[in-house]
Amino acid sequence: MRTVSVDDLKSGMITANPILTKRGQEIAAAGTTLTNQLIARLSFYKIEVVDIQEENDTEEPAPVEQPKVEEKPVEAAKPTWISETETHSQKVRKSDEFRTFQIDYGILLGKLKEDFDAFIENKKEIDLDELYEEIGVLYHGKTTIQVFDMIHNIRSVDDSTYAHSVNVALVSRIIGKWLKLSKDDLKVLAVAGLLHDIGKTQIPDEVLNKPGKPTDEEFALIKKHPKMGYDILKKHQVDPRIRKVALMHHERCDGTGYPMELEAEEIDDFASIVAIADVYDAMTAARTYRQPLCPFEVIAAFEKDGLQKYNPGFILTFLERVAATYQNNRIILNDGRSANIVLLNKNHISKPMVQLQDGSCLDLSREPGLFIKSIL
Repeated sequence: MRTVSVDDLKSGMITANPILTKRGQEIAAAGTTLTNQLIARLSFYKIEVVDIQEENDTEEPAPVEQPKVEEKPVEAAKPTWISETETHSQKVRKSDEFRTFQIDYGILLGKLKEDFDAFIENKKEIDLDELYEEIGVLYHGKTTIQVFDMIHNIRSVDDSTYAHSVNVALVSRIIGKWLKLSKDDLKVLAVAGLLHDIGKTQIPDEVLNKPGKPTDEEFALIKKHPKMGYDILKKHQVDPRIRKVALMHHERCDGTGYPMELEAEEIDDFASIVAIADVYDAMTAARTYRQPLCPFEVIAAFEKDGLQKYNPGFILTFLERVAATYQNNRIILNDGRSANIVLLNKNHISKPMVQLQDGSCLDLSREPGLFIKSIL
């Protein structure tokens, strides 16, 4: 074993001991083969040196002679169109990029909890640049679809307030880029998404994470979290839009939201953007009572719910761009058939034209009983 400076690490080296952050969270286990991407992550977490295996640290075991077994021909299973190749999600979860994302994601959640506690107790000031840099490690060098892929595949039934906050920050930033916001505005928007639910930390876990439907009294308490978040952020020197996002992200343009039942122009633009990201992330997350919805099911829910609830320029841009992100993807219809998305329908975004296995095409907008159930 030898200790090597991070600056001198090379792809292919193997770690002799676990690599830990200053908070004790594991970035890589002992025996991990370093990649250029992982080495870059070590610099981000301010790791200075790493213990590396020497070539003679391990000896290959002598080959063990296996008893001869008479081989019998096995008839290969007939492939189906669905099983001929790995699904897109399976490929994502097996990739080095996803494993690195998992590590970074877990580290960020731990730090975010510490930050939230410090902000609430007024022990630490909110540093916009620091928070934005922490989010940046998750999206840096990734395309929009890669970010969505990472978020969708890291799901668990018990997604915490902190995981939801990170996801909303990432999705809000994507929407901001689609709306061509400036770099400074993107920074404020992403951090606003990260802090939008800080008020939920003041709601008891047994109410917030109740598996069934909350009682009227419990829901009345939950509806107080936007004001609670606003009150926490009011104690800090932050961009006013960040405070407004915490207060207004449950308001709706038709006046049906809370806590103030604001309408259209009364709602801050950034709050309107984060509201869309908030709903999207909640609906694509797994719940104890349902599986996560696929993006096209969420688009359908937005369409059914009535687009008048959201800023029309923001919601239409979001739905069209999300749908376009998955154009040409393989999908499964609710009747079990597999198909490819070939053409989007701007008048009914959740119902594109698809091509079936036999080469025939279906316009889902003309098929009321059919819809996209999952993306492969």
